[in-house]
This record gives sequence, C-alpha cells and structure tokens, in this order.
Amino acid sequence: MKLDCFNTPEPGAVKLTDQVLSVRVEKCLTSTIPAAIKKACESGRIDALDLKNQSVKREYFYDSDTAKILEGIAYALKIRPDAELLQTFQSWVDKIAACQQPDGYLNSYISGAAPEDRWKHLNNLHELYCAGHLIEAAVAGKELPGGEKLLAAVCRYADYIDSVFGLEAGKRRGWPGHEEIELALVKLYRATGNERYLRLASYFIDDRGTEPCVFPSDEWNFEGLKVIRQADKPVREQVDAHGHAVRAVYLYTGMAETACENGDTELRQQCEKLFRSICSKRMYITGGIGSTFYYEAFTRDYDLTNSSLMYAESCAAMGLVQLALRLFNLTGKAEYLEVLETAVYNGVLSGISLAGNTFFYSNYLEVDSNSSFYNFGAAERQPWFSCPCCPTSFSRFLPQLGSFIYSTAPGHLYVNMFAANQAELQVGELPVKLEISGNYPYDGNISIILQSSGDFTLHLRIPQWCKNSSVKLNGQACDPVIRRSWQAGDVIDIELDMPVEVLFANQQVTSNLGRVALKRGPLVYALEEIDQSCPVRELLIVKDQKFELKPAPGLPAGTVAICGKACREILPSDELYFSAQAQYEATTFCAVPYALWGNRTPGNMCVWNRYK
Repeated sequence: MKLDCFNTPEPGAVKLTDQVLSVRVEKCLTSTIPAAIKKACESGRIDALDLKNQSVKREYFYDSDTAKILEGIAYALKIRPDAELLQTFQSWVDKIAACQQPDGYLNSYISGAAPEDRWKHLNNLHELYCAGHLIEAAVAGKELPGGEKLLAAVCRYADYIDSVFGLEAGKRRGWPGHEEIELALVKLYRATGNERYLRLASYFIDDRGTEPCVFPSDEWNFEGLKVIRQADKPVREQVDAHGHAVRAVYLYTGMAETACENGDTELRQQCEKLFRSICSKRMYITGGIGSTFYYEAFTRDYDLTNSSLMYAESCAAMGLVQLALRLFNLTGKAEYLEVLETAVYNGVLSGISLAGNTFFYSNYLEVDSNSSFYNFGAAERQPWFSCPCCPTSFSRFLPQLGSFIYSTAPGHLYVNMFAANQAELQVGELPVKLEISGNYPYDGNISIILQSSGDFTLHLRIPQWCKNSSVKLNGQACDPVIRRSWQAGDVIDIELDMPVEVLFANQQVTSNLGRVALKRGPLVYALEEIDQSCPVRELLIVKDQKFELKPAPGLPAGTVAICGKACREILPSDELYFSAQAQYEATTFCAVPYALWGNRTPGNMCVWNRYK
C-alpha cells in the first residue's frame, strides 16, 4: 500500500516575484539554459548522438549532460512558452530517438565508441546513470509537442534494461556505479502506471551492497571503492551517509520515492536515518555536503574543513534539496524544510553567478590567495568544466525553485518557504489561488492573500531560526495552522523576527575552533576582502555588539549587508614563528550573503571568522 505523501506543484504553477529566487529563475531562462545549449553543441555532445559521425569525440557522461539540459528546457517551456526553445527540444529529441538501437539500448558513448563494452563496466561508465537522466528529461517533457516521442524511447530503453537486470531467471545482477536511475524509474512509473519500472527501481535499491559485489574485485582499493559507491552494505543496513556525496543523495532520494510507492515504512525510516547522519554531523553551515576533494565524498563525522581539499559540490547541494523535499512530503516533518531552505539560499545559489553563466564546482567556505587551491576555480566561477555536471544541473534545478514553495494534500496546503510569488495550486480536487508578498529572505514581514474560496487547512512553517513570530488572520492573532472555509480576500500577516545570529561550531569541527559565523534568517554571511579595510585573515569580529544592517555595496538592490565592529590583528614579526604577542586596532567589517560572494571583484573570502 502506498504511503501517504504530499504533492509538489509543477514548474509554472508558482510564479516567483521575490528579489532573490525569481531573479535566478529569470537568469536561468535567459542565460543559463542558452549558455548550456551552446556549450553542449560546441563540445560535441549533440553531434555524439549521431552514430554515423565517426569523427566526433564521445565521453561516457555526455548523455547525462544533454539530458539534464533537455530537462531544464522542458521546465522552462512550462514556465514561459518559447518557439525557438521548443524547436531545440524537438530537435534534440529526434537525435536521441535516432541514437536508439533496435533492442532499445540508448547510449551514445557505448553505441558510438565502445559497443563491445555494453554493461561491462557498470562501476564507472555511467550507462545506468545516463539512462536515469534521459528518463527524467522524458518525464519532464512528456506533455510538450514532441515529448511523447522521447517518452516512448525511454520506455523502450527501460523495458530493455529490465530485461537485462534482476534476480529472475535469464537476467543478471548489476547496479549503477553512479546512482540516479532509481529515482528516475519511480518517476517513469508514475508517468506511465507501468509497475515494471517500480519493480526495477526496487531491485536496484534492494540488491545494492549485497554479496557477492557486482563490481570488479580487481579494482585498486576495492573495499574503499565499494564504500565510495554506497555498495559496502545493503542500503537498509548502512549506518551513516558515506561515499560520493552526489551519488549518496541520489540513492537516498530514490529510496524515499520507492518507499513511498511500495508502502515501505522500513525503507523510509532508513532514509530518515541517513539524512540525520548528514545534517547532524556531515553538513556545512551552508547546506553544502561532501567533505573532501578525493572521490567528492563524505569522510567522517565533524570533518568539515573550510578550504583546501573540501568539496561541497554544487550538484550535491541540489541533490540534498531534492532529498529534503521528498522526506518532508513523505513525513510532514518540518526539519527537512529547514535543511531545504538552508541549502537553497546558501549552498546551491553560491554555485552560480548572478549573471547565470559561470559556476563553482566546489563551494569553499574560505578562500585565501595563500592557498594552493586559489587558482583551481576556488576564487572565480567558471563558464564550463571538463565534466560540466554542475552547470547542466543548474539548468534543470533553477526552473524548479517555485515548486519548492508549497506542498499539497487533499484538504491541506503547506507553505514551505515565504519567497514572494503568485500561485495557482490544486489542493486535492480544490483549485486554490493565492499570492505571497514581502521581501523575504531579507525581511520577515510577509503577507498572504487568498484569491479564491474553499475549505482546507493552511500550514504555515515557522522556521527554527525564528525565536519570535506572530501570525494574524484578517487582523486577528491566530495559530500557524489554520483550518477554515477560506474566502477570496482573506489576508494572513506573518512577522518573523530576524536578528543577526552569532553561531559557533561543535568543538569537534576543529577547523572552526575560535571562530564564529554570522547568520540572519535563512542566510549565511561571508566576509569578502573587497568590503574590508584590511585582509580578511587579519580581522576578528567583536561578537558582543549590536550589528547594523545596510545595503550591500555593488550587489542587487535590496541585498542586506551585516556591518559592525571588528579588530585588526597586527603581528609583531613577519617571521614564520615568534614569541611576541600580536597587537590589535579597532576597525569595522561588512559581511554579505554567502550565496553572492565572488560576483564583484575576485578575492579572499571567509564564512567562519575569528572573534574577540
């Protein structure tokens, strides 16, 4: 029996009008997606689909990039019709369909460059991973003109994959080295009603990590690589979040989706357990995850360094958001929305420039010109990468931002975040129209106006960071959960107290001993050298003070900076080590939202700063 689960609005049902998220969506439509399309063509990814073209370069991950851009195009067309963009969508669909083999197999690298390697290197050739992204693109675009052709192609492909993998007679055991197909198959099941796809997703999840391992045992560091691929134990027996961070959250999202459809309470509880492992001991203050450059992986509890070999990949933060949303929709526990909001406003948006066409692969919390990694993309966003998974992920993630604002169930409407928007939703069978206004996340005064009538319960999330709040319905104080017969014109006014918080890290996070971070509302702040009178490394924040809020210089109108008193540390010697004590002189500091750092002049930056 399927578990009760909330629904998420489709892209286009919620029109963002705020100062932060709406700008990112608009830039995605006008800059991110067009730039990704251009790069996909220039790099040969589209030409790679033409199997007759023997001169084109092919890589094993190309199809995933193409599919993610295509998924973003599908969402963009739901938000705003565009004839030229639709033509691109249809052209790419035609090329993908033409690449499909007679038996249903669909992979441009294997079919075009290494047909003898089909399914031979599941651990690292990304065949099932690319298949998952193709499926997600097809489900996203199934209602568009031409979308039915892609849906038919991926159904043929999924049918073929199902004929190959499983425990039944005539099939072989196998799992993806890079998880993704699990959650995609559940989406395909929901789109088609074909239970074959749900059973295949369940197989990939439940057989994973059992013995004997399907990955080749002659690999270097075989036992370690099983851990990196979440294949060291069956997923129901894993005790913490480990391995490659993106693969982990994709797997856990697939587990949550499968648990929902199968009515599998045990699997849902395991997802919650693994999520708690992330957010309680293995997540950065920004919602970033993945503690090391090596294998882009989690390491151990509290290992959260701020620079050098840390990772916090943009794709991982986006994956964490999707996992958090699934778990909220599955459980109704607001703790998942806390992580979702933190990751969206900090760990995700830091990875893309305000212009929408340059990106961070990893998102450091400290950048210093003395670091050996300063010139490896840490200080400046790049337009593309040799493996451009993050730029292409933004293409599909940003158009979905409006979908995170609400969740619905028959008789219930949940407001997950308070970004200003205009929404037309389905609450069960009831159409509901409403508008949220305000300057969130820079201001905690929010208004919600109902523009339609009907009976349902409205659930307003009061964030955990807010210690004082008030809710009024038509001028009268009320609780944040309101059950009534709504009338068009009803107004809910919400006030969220939003002081500056001075945060400390657990002492086991040794990188942050003697340091503090500043946070206001859902936003984590950073000190950029461009705003300071001296190098960031020389500043100590005076933690006990009344901070000032000012317009952030050189950033979009409405951006709020945190300013206040600081000390500059002056060393008595330029020797490597010395015994004399440092001197301090009074100065000031200015901090800006972490997600916006690096949009003016490249330079040093720090989230966790020393204090006095």
